[in-house]
Amino acid sequence: MKKTVSMFVCLALALLVSLPVALAAEATAVAKIDTGDTAFVLISAALVLLMTPALALFYGGMCRTKNVLSTIMQSFFIIGIISVQWVLFGYSLAFGPDIYGFIGNLDWIGLKGVTNSPNADYAATIPHSTFMIFQGMFAVITPALITGAFAERMKFSAFAIFTLLWATLVYDPVAHWVWGVGGWLREMGVLDFAGGTVVHIISGVSGLVIAMMIGKRKGYGTEVMLPHHLPMTLLGAGLLWFGWFGFNAGSALGANEIASNAFVVTHVSAAAATVSWVLVEWMKHGKPTVLGAASGCIAGLVSITPAAGFVSPMSAIAIGLLGGVICFLSVSVVKAKLGYDDSLDAFGVHGVGGAWGALATGLFASKAVNEAGADGLFFGNPAQFTSQVVGVVISCLFAIVMTFIIIKAMTLFMEIRVAESQELQGLDITEHGERGYAYQDFGSGSPVAFTPHVTQTVTNPQTSLA
Repeated sequence: MKKTVSMFVCLALALLVSLPVALAAEATAVAKIDTGDTAFVLISAALVLLMTPALALFYGGMCRTKNVLSTIMQSFFIIGIISVQWVLFGYSLAFGPDIYGFIGNLDWIGLKGVTNSPNADYAATIPHSTFMIFQGMFAVITPALITGAFAERMKFSAFAIFTLLWATLVYDPVAHWVWGVGGWLREMGVLDFAGGTVVHIISGVSGLVIAMMIGKRKGYGTEVMLPHHLPMTLLGAGLLWFGWFGFNAGSALGANEIASNAFVVTHVSAAAATVSWVLVEWMKHGKPTVLGAASGCIAGLVSITPAAGFVSPMSAIAIGLLGGVICFLSVSVVKAKLGYDDSLDAFGVHGVGGAWGALATGLFASKAVNEAGADGLFFGNPAQFTSQVVGVVISCLFAIVMTFIIIKAMTLFMEIRVAESQELQGLDITEHGERGYAYQDFGSGSPVAFTPHVTQTVTNPQTSLA
């Protein structure tokens, strides 16, 4: 009897000793880095980084010759300033340990505690540092999208300060609400796979607020302001299309079936919107344009972004076809009727397209595509559509109010808009002391700067399509 009791005691002690070891081994197994997932997300991060210079080309080709460098410079400079902000405190605010669902705390300031081991809360098969840098590329491109709304008229110093403040006070909190562990919109069930709410809606509506606050460009509505270099714009659009595969497929955070689905639906939505924009433009204006095709593909990419991990290819075609039409009407009809000067249509494409995509997620999402998601209205779950509506409304209101406050506060201390004489001469020379193009004077043999921008007075100007 004593022997039996002793055996049971020994067995119990052995189990107690081995249990923590087993649990630790299990935790290690769960948190083990997958090299394929890591490589995939790192490559995706590089693709998302490429999107910001691509955006610079897309926007740069659409502005006038005298402002091409200032427009490109804004996107390129953002890569620098936001990357530094992200490492210092932006990442901690967006993804750090939650404070009441509204913001991350500063535990990860300066990337303290962000190691090369996985963080199971966000991605269990890749290093935490990989997740951080991938998300950092989203933080970079989002304020760059806004620059299309105020192109050709904001001082570079004002742009730099606004970008830093907006990223900190608008982007980081909304990213935490939607993507951060404990974020209140995430807890409410709002779906945003790759940034329809976090990236496109808040950047688009913020751009509209700035455009209205600083006023129209000189000559807007009475002069033709045509894109100066459409091949540059088309190249930018093509590179954006290419980089968007990293943007959407990479948001699966692993080389898996959800990434494959996101890749496929991203492409077919962009293709569908390219077709629908060109067709509706052709019917309305009588000619299919290269600018329309470039704009349509971006509209389709924006529209599918929040839904990419939750919808089927057929749903993506519907989202893209409608996204192309909706964004075209926003740019060519609504903008013309309301008269605001959103220079390169940041709001018309990103704000409107992002809102449509977020709502479409609530319509077309299916758990048959992604078990971790939810069914949308068309699959028997109207509550999901309601959640998406709340997400769109809240993110719009927050971005509008905060952008208004930031710009108003800045006007107390500095000029936001360049002087009229600087605007007429062009921001390339007046803000940066450079010209985008130098032409050879074959008579003298020396290079001369030449600005081929021609101002024409028109009775019925057609606004730019972007």
